[in-house]
Amino acid sequence: MKEPIYPRSTPSVLMVDDTPENLELLTGMLKGRGYKVRAAVSGELALQAARNDPPDLILLDISMPGMDGYEVCTQLKADERLKDIPVIFLSALSETIDKVKAFGTGGVDYITKPFQFEEVEARVETHLELRRQKLRLQENYNELGELKKLRDSLVDMLLHDLRPPLTGICGYLELIKAKEGASLQGESARSLAEAMKTAKQLVHMVGTVLAKSSLEEGKPAKGPAPDETAARPPAENY
Repeated sequence: MKEPIYPRSTPSVLMVDDTPENLELLTGMLKGRGYKVRAAVSGELALQAARNDPPDLILLDISMPGMDGYEVCTQLKADERLKDIPVIFLSALSETIDKVKAFGTGGVDYITKPFQFEEVEARVETHLELRRQKLRLQENYNELGELKKLRDSLVDMLLHDLRPPLTGICGYLELIKAKEGASLQGESARSLAEAMKTAKQLVHMVGTVLAKSSLEEGKPAKGPAPDETAARPPAENY
């Protein structure tokens, strides 16, 4: 059984702020709501923590000594393992240009300090739910891809198995027509003609589906053309 994409029942939040009081306040509140919370007091420590154990969401301050929140977010989005983690900026910077820059680096939301905890909680839960839904969609997409591969494999196998006997039937019918066609009249002649027509249509259909399948996979079509195969009687009967 495959491991689900979103295995954690308790979401993990990484809180990044260089002010201990802010960290203590938000960490305590989020833990009280059932979240697993880790804290980092600098951008460098935040990146290290995220790489060691990727969280489900990051609350990120902007104004920090050394590496600021913009740079942290930029590096997160450049990392293949971390780029899809939602980042909510939490900052005292309230100018439009600051918010635009935050969204430009990859942030999904922006909360201005001083904040109301109810607002933080609501936005955290909203973006965690969006992440859950996105991961579920990705998981469903992957499963559909596996099912399509299985279906295509089965169809390909069945069509390859059908083609030889259908080709043989066409050949035998051609042989009957060549040897007995002149003596067949009325309903017998019409039945033979209808049987030959139907058999050739089936061979053509199988050949068309196989050719389409090969083209979709970027492979050259296998085997002779359907019409040529359908018209070829079994050699051992001559």
